[in-house]
Amino acid sequence: MGGTFNPVHFGHLRAAEEVAESLQLKQVIFMPAAKPPHKTEVGLASFDHRWRMLELAVSGNSLFVMSDLEHRRPGKSYSVETLTQLSSQYGGEEELYFVLGLDAFLELPTWKSYRELFKLCHFVVVARPGIARESLDEMLKTQVGDNYLFDPNIQGYVHPNQYVVYYREITLLDISSSSIRNLLASSRSVRYLVPDKVEHYIRQQGLYR
Repeated sequence: MGGTFNPVHFGHLRAAEEVAESLQLKQVIFMPAAKPPHKTEVGLASFDHRWRMLELAVSGNSLFVMSDLEHRRPGKSYSVETLTQLSSQYGGEEELYFVLGLDAFLELPTWKSYRELFKLCHFVVVARPGIARESLDEMLKTQVGDNYLFDPNIQGYVHPNQYVVYYREITLLDISSSSIRNLLASSRSVRYLVPDKVEHYIRQQGLYR
C-alpha cells in the first residue's frame, strides 16, 4: 500500500484492514513514497516525519509492516521500479497485491510505464466516494487492454495474460490527508481522523501549521 501518508489517517488503516481480511493476505506493507513524482513537495512533511507517524499508526497490528525501499532508492519514487524490486526480492514465491483507491487507479495512465504494473502484481482497487465502478471498467478497456472481463465470484477483472484487478467496496471513510492538513493549518481539531499517537506527534513537532 503506497502513498505519501502526509499524514496517515484512519481511512488508510481501515482500507488496509478490510482488504487484508477480504483477500486473506499474509501482511500489508506500507510503502511511503520518498519523492512522489506526481505531487509537489509544498506542504509535504519530511520522509522521517511521515515514517514516524506511520510507525505510530501501525504499531500493535502484527499484520501491518513498513518498508523504506523507496527512501533507500535514489531519484523519484516510481511504482514500476518499486514493484520490480519487490518481485525480485520475493523471488516469485509470494503473490503481490498493489492496494490503492479508485481515484488514484484512474490516474495510472499518467504514471511511468504503467502498463508494466499489470504484469508485476495484482491490483486491489478500493471504492472511493462519488466515483462509480463503471469508470474502472472504462479505464481498463481503453487504457490497459480490452480483454478484461469482470468475474462476480471474485469481484475482480480477469485478463488472460495479466494479473487480476480486484475491486473492493469497503467502509467509506471520506477522509483525506489534504483535508487534515487544512484543518491543522486553521488550528481546528483532527480528533477521530488520525490515531491519537499521530495527532500527538503532529502537535509535538508543529507539523502542517
